[in-house]
Amino acid sequence: MASPYRVVLSRPGAFAFSATGLVSRLPLSMLGLSIVVVVAGRTDSYAFAGTVSAAYVLAAAATAPLQGRLIDTWGQARVLTLWALGFGTGVILVVAAISGDLAPPLPHLAAVLAGAATPQTGNMVRARWSHLLGDPSTTDPRELNTAFALEAVLDEVVFIVGPVLATWVTLQVHEFAGIALAGVAGTFGSLALALQHATAPPVVRRAAGPRVPLDRRVLVPVVVASIGIGVIFGAAEVVVVALTQEQGRPGLAGVMLAIWAAGSLGAGVVVGLTPAPPDVVRRLRTALVALTLSFVPLTLLPQLEWVAVCLLVGGAAISPTLVAAVHLVRENVPAARLTEALSWTTLGLSVGVAPGAALSGWVVDHAWNASAGFLVPLVAGVVATGVALSLRLPERSDALRH
Repeated sequence: MASPYRVVLSRPGAFAFSATGLVSRLPLSMLGLSIVVVVAGRTDSYAFAGTVSAAYVLAAAATAPLQGRLIDTWGQARVLTLWALGFGTGVILVVAAISGDLAPPLPHLAAVLAGAATPQTGNMVRARWSHLLGDPSTTDPRELNTAFALEAVLDEVVFIVGPVLATWVTLQVHEFAGIALAGVAGTFGSLALALQHATAPPVVRRAAGPRVPLDRRVLVPVVVASIGIGVIFGAAEVVVVALTQEQGRPGLAGVMLAIWAAGSLGAGVVVGLTPAPPDVVRRLRTALVALTLSFVPLTLLPQLEWVAVCLLVGGAAISPTLVAAVHLVRENVPAARLTEALSWTTLGLSVGVAPGAALSGWVVDHAWNASAGFLVPLVAGVVATGVALSLRLPERSDALRH
């Protein structure tokens, strides 16, 4: 019996657009970090470096829904081509501003342009999977579950490999190699995806009048839960770094975070091998409860060995949570606005990272030890779980897709 992953990737054009989407997503984990390393190295100011990187990240998040709406209106090929060229231009301007030691706000403006033009290809690839496998009359519903799990796994690959690659080429090859590599991957990866017309979802032409509305009863709770997950991501990274420094083993921070990501990656693989659940809301709730509970012992256990075990277990709840969220959005929004709706969840994740990092940093600075910082992701998980528990699906949501 063939592996479920082999089955979905053997669909015409599937391997090509999934692999291209993987390459084109690398800037999400490479560019911000590369900017920090280069700017801090040239100016000896992590504060300045952080603001330039934040300008890029926030611009990318803020413009994601607009990009999604344009794609749903005009199609992936047109928008991707324009966005890819804009992104490449923005990256060139970032290099010029940093290498020329230009004064603020010029480096920030260049970073904003690069961020605003960052192609959100992860959402576009998921829209392609939905178009390719979303018809239950011709496709086994388990295949779409496998495809979404595959993309969750590839997201983890991006965020495991990207930072390591960015740091290595920046420090070992050339100071601008990380920024350049991210720019090349994002630009040419997106252009390559735009050229794959056969698997692109068709534009659903709408009649004159207002657009088909997005059902806020589903989308708003999913986005709010996504913000909570973003807070968890941002807070956990800061607390892990602080905890390893507190115990005199700062070099283990990357290892600990890689263990967390590995737990998510492994769970994503398993999700893709199992049938899609009949109740996606229950999976979302269960995964969020598991993710939240994983932080309870972390607030009490300063030993790094036990922290690593808890991170591995808690990480296993991340992919199921994200896959369930994607399923919920897909099943309860109009087909003509799918990419835009997925972009709102991406925005939610991004919005939560910065306050999560800032708040956990404040707790670490004022608490009895660094482990207390895990209270921030614990509270964020409780809030996200509460929102998921309050979610009630509208009746006959399938009607929205026609």
